[in-house]
Amino acid sequence: MIQPSADNHVSNSNSKQWLSVICLAFATFIFNTTEFIPIGLLSSIATDFKMTETGAGIMITVYAWAVALLSLPLMLIFARTESRKLLGFVFAVFVISNAISYESDSFYMLMASRLGVACAHAVFWAIAPPLAVRIAPAGKQSVALSILTVGSSLAMILGLPIGRTIGLYLGWRITFLSIAITAFIIMIVLMKDLPKLPSKNKSSKESIPHIFQNKALMSVYLLTVLTITGHFCGYSYIEPFLTYVIHLSKNVTTLALLIFGFTGILGSLLFSRYNNRWSIPFAFWSVGGIMVSLLLLKLFSFSELGTFGVIMVWGVAISIFNLSYQSRIIKLSPENTDIAMAIFSAIYNVGIGSGAYIGGLISSKAGLSNIGLIGFAFVAVAFMYGLLYVKPLLLKGIKKEDGEKKYAN
Repeated sequence: MIQPSADNHVSNSNSKQWLSVICLAFATFIFNTTEFIPIGLLSSIATDFKMTETGAGIMITVYAWAVALLSLPLMLIFARTESRKLLGFVFAVFVISNAISYESDSFYMLMASRLGVACAHAVFWAIAPPLAVRIAPAGKQSVALSILTVGSSLAMILGLPIGRTIGLYLGWRITFLSIAITAFIIMIVLMKDLPKLPSKNKSSKESIPHIFQNKALMSVYLLTVLTITGHFCGYSYIEPFLTYVIHLSKNVTTLALLIFGFTGILGSLLFSRYNNRWSIPFAFWSVGGIMVSLLLLKLFSFSELGTFGVIMVWGVAISIFNLSYQSRIIKLSPENTDIAMAIFSAIYNVGIGSGAYIGGLISSKAGLSNIGLIGFAFVAVAFMYGLLYVKPLLLKGIKKEDGEKKYAN
């Protein structure tokens, strides 16, 4: 009788691990699609409820601030819950809330349904990156994170443009119904393929002091909120900017959003290929790329071709930024990863909400053409802070890790 070889056993094990990572990537796809779909449907929603785009844009701000406020409390409540069970519960809330969005007959009902999605989002992004790292084959953690980001980028490439197209031709409510149905299918597949994974978090009493005493971790949080605030000053209103400032048609605006997503995939490929060698430079090049893109958004507003070039650089930069700092959070807090990621998600969404709010103020007071300039100012502060304070802390941590590895060997 022929016995299965050890190589075949390892291969089958790796295949199952990668399948689970890919399922998580599909989950990130649908979560990111529903998070950012209001950006692509802003004009349609505003018209339906007889509001301005700026008025409807408050939906983005409230959603982001809800995630920011809820991420840590919800993760503390569920910190010791088995991850597969928790993910199933999160998806159930997500599906039901998007179904309510479909049924919304007032802006307030839509806002309430979005708060339900925000609760699911708050927990999902706290557990998804650590889950991908845990279930990935040994030594492939960066690749697993990159696959998650491919899911996020596909939300921009496929989810956002397709959702926008559905909204334009069938109505924005059908977009939310489509998201609910797709999420339900993904939930069924995930519950079948994802292994049970007990929580690795310490108790909340031990986690919180440890995290807030970590100087490098806290500096990354501050850099993140500054960068993301600047990014979303511009990105939250990119659809009306392209339509009314650059004067692109609806179809070409959709194409621009498509290109932004495609370049996000390019960013994730660059990260998976070079991050292990250049992790710190990648982290700060990405901030610089976002900064330059926001400045050029204003300077190239006279040129369609120039604007498309800016969007391409911007898409690569924000993709690498997200991956670099998620990876850094996991390395800086190995024993409290879910809690640290919950705080990161909260901080990130403070940036989204603040950026959307400030971008709305700028567009209504100074005009849509200036949304990039205020975003540039925030990211420029983040870039200088990162180079002068955050980078030395991270380099010091890497040297310490290398010293511990040599000592262990």
